[in-house]
Amino acid sequence: MPFVTGLVLAAGGSKRLGAPKQLLPYGDGTLLDHVLNTARACSFDQLVCVIGGSAEGIRAHVDLRGATVVENEHFGEGCSSSIAAALSAVDPRTDVLVLMLGDQPGVRPETVKALLAGRGESAYAACAYEDGRGHPLAFARSTFADLQALHGDKGVWKLLDRHAGEVVDVSVPGSIPRDIDTDDDYRAVLAEAGQQATA
Repeated sequence: MPFVTGLVLAAGGSKRLGAPKQLLPYGDGTLLDHVLNTARACSFDQLVCVIGGSAEGIRAHVDLRGATVVENEHFGEGCSSSIAAALSAVDPRTDVLVLMLGDQPGVRPETVKALLAGRGESAYAACAYEDGRGHPLAFARSTFADLQALHGDKGVWKLLDRHAGEVVDVSVPGSIPRDIDTDDDYRAVLAEAGQQATA
């Protein structure tokens, strides 16, 4: 069995939302609590979480047990900087890295399981939802140097485009899970989960 590391990206500065989205109430805890619980349910061999914006508040209010926490001081440079920061903490035994977003609570453990089962031996794998390609994404160790060299917020998508012929798209039912950038996104995600905003 391959050694799989789950990487949760949760370093965003929440500029558009105006409040730390990682700490938004969701379920019985915060938004980031929910995503980390999903990651724990995936039974990864290693779990890494990258924080940056609101790092102090996250350490105080989010259950980070079981996760290797990496603080990205350059989080304002986009997701690529968080991936690069995380790679230094990834276990040297890791065969596959699964990339998850800390503001995308609609991803389920079943989605990750399907992604890993469907990737085969491919270096790159993505979830093929009914309305397009989305996270989580899976990367073999052979891609880590390319991941380390990425820049900006869309770097990972540009990497997949560059290696289009090597990417396996794994069919996953449903729509691409919504990520939270604005208050409207948050309220929509709560509605989808049958929850209500507290304010």
